[in-house]
Amino acid sequence: MEEKPLYRIGELSKLAGVSPRTIDFYTSSGLIEPEARSAKNYRLYSDETLHRLKRIEQMKKDKYSLDEIKANLNGWQKISSEEQVSGKLTDLQLHLEQLQREVKELEPVLSQLKPSQAQKVIKRLVPSTAACVEALMLLMNKSGFM
Repeated sequence: MEEKPLYRIGELSKLAGVSPRTIDFYTSSGLIEPEARSAKNYRLYSDETLHRLKRIEQMKKDKYSLDEIKANLNGWQKISSEEQVSGKLTDLQLHLEQLQREVKELEPVLSQLKPSQAQKVIKRLVPSTAACVEALMLLMNKSGFM
């Protein structure tokens, strides 16, 4: 069995592009956990932690709060069995249907806006909506739904 590489804080910091203080903060906040301790009691982190750090940094760029990031990461960690994945996808589908209904409810209001007002609303919605649709398409393609 192949041994997985383990990184000390300095190495992990360079690989993830974050400061060692950030890693300390995320560790104390419970966002990441060391995989093991070295003989000299250094915290050692795995590749999984590196990927988790990169997800955390991306969510921070997307303006998620630390509580939202923690909930998001914990939610995906809980999804382990096929049944749970199916349930999560069903929840997403129901949520999308709810969003579609809400958009239809807004259509009469949007149609009464002046063109400049409508453009402002659309400019605010389009990037996040497009990103969400793209993420769902990638998920569905990876899981063989399409």
